[in-house]
Amino acid sequence: MSANPAVKPLPQHLAIIMDGNGRWAKKRLLPRFIGHQKGLNAVKRTITHCAKVGVKALTLFAFSTENWRRPKEEVNKLMSMFLHALQKEVVKLHENNVQLRIIGERSAFSQEIQEHILRAEALTCGNTGLVLTIAANYGGQADIIQAVKNWQQANPEQSVDVLDVATLSQYVANADLPLPDLLIRTGGEQRISNFLIWQMAYAELYFTDALWPDFGPEQLDAAFASFAQRERRFGQTSEQVQSSC
Repeated sequence: MSANPAVKPLPQHLAIIMDGNGRWAKKRLLPRFIGHQKGLNAVKRTITHCAKVGVKALTLFAFSTENWRRPKEEVNKLMSMFLHALQKEVVKLHENNVQLRIIGERSAFSQEIQEHILRAEALTCGNTGLVLTIAANYGGQADIIQAVKNWQQANPEQSVDVLDVATLSQYVANADLPLPDLLIRTGGEQRISNFLIWQMAYAELYFTDALWPDFGPEQLDAAFASFAQRERRFGQTSEQVQSSC
């Protein structure tokens, strides 16, 4: 039975490392790209459920800067799926008031993919529902380096000595969104793999053995129930947190 989807507090911003597509396919003696295709169904289920229960922002780690090292055939299949999703799924997102953003270095993608990214973001930029961010060719370390460069470009006369957490936080990806409250990683691995490492300094972590193609509302609600039981202290003691409630 699924956990209660109305459990409070829900994370305002949920981040997910979608792991296990290849292993899902291997267990069934299928090509890896079939696992990625089935994983797209899990993406759709997750978006729908997050929007339904009231999560404000969802960030999905789709393709890291390190994933280019995978076999060329697999990378090509992933790029084809990415393009197809931009062409076919964005209208549905728009119809459901979802705002789509893509974070990561876009220059490595084909011109066609880059153009469809711009179109998708332009189409959905005024939507006021769930903010869906796809991290593609994204790396957390590169995000921090780029943030420093962007700050330096915007403030050429200032010394780096004036930089602090609050200032640099304005220049990392999705700086206008609440920081991720909860990170879910599927597939049994227990690491964050260079994903939003600046933004997730105080995120709660939730690991599940479920492979990504099998992930859905039941697993999401279990993660939300776990999150609701966490005491988020942000450096304070339990007594301080409880006295401020």
